[in-house]
Amino acid sequence: MDQPTAPVPPPGCPAHNSGARVPLHGPEFAADPQAYYSYLRHYGPTAPVELAPGVEATLVTDYATALQLLQDSGSFRKDARRWRHFNEGKISPDSPVAPVLAYRPNCMFSDGAEHLRLRQAVTDSMARIDTRKLSHTTEQVSNYLISQFGSRGSADLLGDYAKQLPLFVFNELFGCPPDIGDRVVYGITGMFDGINPARAMEVLFGAVGELVALKRVKPGDDVTSWLMEHQAALTDEEMVHQLALLLVGGNEPLRNLIGNTLHRLLTHDAYANQGGLIDEAIDDTLWENPPMQNLAPHYPASDMEFAGQKFQAGDLVLVSFAAANTGAALTAARQAGSNRAHLAWSAGPHACPSKDPARQITVTALENLLNKLPDVELAVPEESLTWRPGPFNRGLIALPARFTAVTERKPAPEARTGAARPEQPQPGARSERAGVWSQFLNWLTR
Repeated sequence: MDQPTAPVPPPGCPAHNSGARVPLHGPEFAADPQAYYSYLRHYGPTAPVELAPGVEATLVTDYATALQLLQDSGSFRKDARRWRHFNEGKISPDSPVAPVLAYRPNCMFSDGAEHLRLRQAVTDSMARIDTRKLSHTTEQVSNYLISQFGSRGSADLLGDYAKQLPLFVFNELFGCPPDIGDRVVYGITGMFDGINPARAMEVLFGAVGELVALKRVKPGDDVTSWLMEHQAALTDEEMVHQLALLLVGGNEPLRNLIGNTLHRLLTHDAYANQGGLIDEAIDDTLWENPPMQNLAPHYPASDMEFAGQKFQAGDLVLVSFAAANTGAALTAARQAGSNRAHLAWSAGPHACPSKDPARQITVTALENLLNKLPDVELAVPEESLTWRPGPFNRGLIALPARFTAVTERKPAPEARTGAARPEQPQPGARSERAGVWSQFLNWLTR
């Protein structure tokens, strides 16, 4: 009788060495994360992983275990000041994962009454977004971006479209005037592209601080002003940190959701032959290739046993949304017709507060692009596409496409001005050499 064979580690994975943790970084993991998740499942509901060289964590790969963790705010806490290895000096503050995991005074890193207060302010403010205005703004931004590359007949749909669209839409939602909006774009882009991230973060927080000061004096019909008016009475520092969380935490997953869904539409012929293709493609992407694959950092409040493992207080525990979504339990739920039971938006008290606007932006962005470029197709072999390395995000480096070139036709001015726009800069005002947000606002008023 044949003996069952042990799971084989993916190529390049050193986990077969005694005691080694499974690395969730490097090109091998980025190329085929599902092979890693399949291997990790043999450890049980949780597995030992390495997020970056020397950064150890436990990854929850099982759906039921993940739900239990996400909903148990008594046993597990979110405040990253509890992170034991960081406090013991085992993690350098300049570690590549520190910008994502290090503590900041926002609702993502808070617990108890403080979390409820900050989270309610964020949730209530986001709920005030007018869905019709959001669709209109997204369509305007989409038209502008397509106008920049449409006549070429080719584009990188990630760099030219999916990456920029969320930044522009969020600038509009948050009421950023041109000068501040240009620096928000620069800051967020620099943080995620790894181009002098310390400087990028400095620029971003400086710009958001100016936005808060501006809205204290001159509030508007925007998320920033609504957050400021909320009964939670946020201080200026709290305002800056909640806004930075929404801007950064909203842009990166949205960029990946748009990009990953476009990738799916361009590489799976099935969607072309059925109605409702965009909604179905988004759902399939959230299940099988979610924009944030591993995150939701938690810390045991005390020494404990969980899912058959012993933990010390302050150990770093992450949830693998991607692994939980593709495990046997969720595959069965999906086949039974529960199409949105996935964990791509997380769950529990810290679930994504922006999932409804994020989905609406994605649907509008994809519909408008496919309507304008109906014959768009991948310009390179699918196997030549490269995924960005890193343990948290799931996104392509580029998505080259080709299509029949289109000539921009500007709509009449009254058709373009439904959404309230920030003021144009005064003559002589500093414009950061006409950054991309300023260029968009100028295009709108041509």
